[in-house]
Amino acid sequence: MKKSFILTSFCLAIITIFLTSCAAVGDIFKAGLWSGIIIVGLVIALIVFFIGRSKKL
Repeated sequence: MKKSFILTSFCLAIITIFLTSCAAVGDIFKAGLWSGIIIVGLVIALIVFFIGRSKKL
């Protein structure tokens, strides 16, 4: 009983995470294709910046 509750809770948490990310992507592209491309580019640039910075330490 306890294992099934934990498994169900885990599955619901995963589904919630994926559904909210899909909704966010949908909202970004509703605002316009170029704004979506710019936002994705900025996120990728930040990730590359932080990875490069962590390797220098």
